[in-house]
Amino acid sequence: MNQTILLTGATGFVGKAIGKALQQRACDVLCVSRQPVMHQVDSPMAKDARFKFAQVTDTGKSSDWNSLLAGITHIIHCAARVHVMNETAADPLALFREVNVDATLNLARQAAAAGVRQFIFISSVKVNGEATAKGLPFSEDSAPHPEDAYGISKHEAEQALLALGRETGMGITIIRPPLVYGPGVKANFLSMLRWVKKGFPLPLASVDNRRSFVCLDNLVSLILTCIDHPKAMQEVFLVSDGQDLSTAQLLKYCASALQVPSRLFPFPPGGLMLAARIVGKQSVAERLCGSLQVDISKAQRLLDWTPPCTVQQGLQATAAALKQPSNSA
Repeated sequence: MNQTILLTGATGFVGKAIGKALQQRACDVLCVSRQPVMHQVDSPMAKDARFKFAQVTDTGKSSDWNSLLAGITHIIHCAARVHVMNETAADPLALFREVNVDATLNLARQAAAAGVRQFIFISSVKVNGEATAKGLPFSEDSAPHPEDAYGISKHEAEQALLALGRETGMGITIIRPPLVYGPGVKANFLSMLRWVKKGFPLPLASVDNRRSFVCLDNLVSLILTCIDHPKAMQEVFLVSDGQDLSTAQLLKYCASALQVPSRLFPFPPGGLMLAARIVGKQSVAERLCGSLQVDISKAQRLLDWTPPCTVQQGLQATAAALKQPSNSA
């Protein structure tokens, strides 16, 4: 079947990777973003006649999408107010709901009315919660337990989208990734890579937790697998690389990808947690020492999907991008 895909958040970390991957498919793509769109001269998509671009500065709960929805068969909705580590807003939940719930539902309702076949929503593992016991991963059947405003807003959006799908017949597919890494990654993952690259000794050799991650290639692969797949409709999927790592293993893999020595030394995790509480960094220590695992067997079973990229391959690609002059600071 012919596919014409509207991609929101097209200038974002995940959105750009999806756009690049869609070049390999026989489909037309409308890339939408609140930021200046990807029609720079050096963008391969700018030279592809199947790609069109639109900058939409008003994406709120009352925005009119009708002029952009004509002929659209699928929407991949990446645009969101993302998780903020040091939130300063007086009412962060209201801000997250405004973008992640109200604006998403406004687009989805208009999409259903316009005859869009499928709405793919990029959610977050934070809908499930912030941590798991080691060896007891989250599954799609796990009771949702969002703990922050971002996770709450994503959960509310999921529930409203699934209800809309039941009401209108538009296919709804929800994908919950854990931490996503790959070329161009920012925030804490980039900071960690730079620490490893500079050779700082890190007291994490004794940490024996388990965490799930997903590289861009694997996340994009699942998203594209879900397009028009009959068993992806009205479903929620967790996604990861399929190999859970301890923090110590992750740092060793990063050092290998960066071609630098791994400088880890043992220190009791309990001592790390105590020190972190004293200096007000308990949440950082919890992420470094705690577990957060996801079970991807549902996607493997229903969609016959397997992550195409190994952790080592994903980190190699991430490290190669970090070596570029613009990213090496």
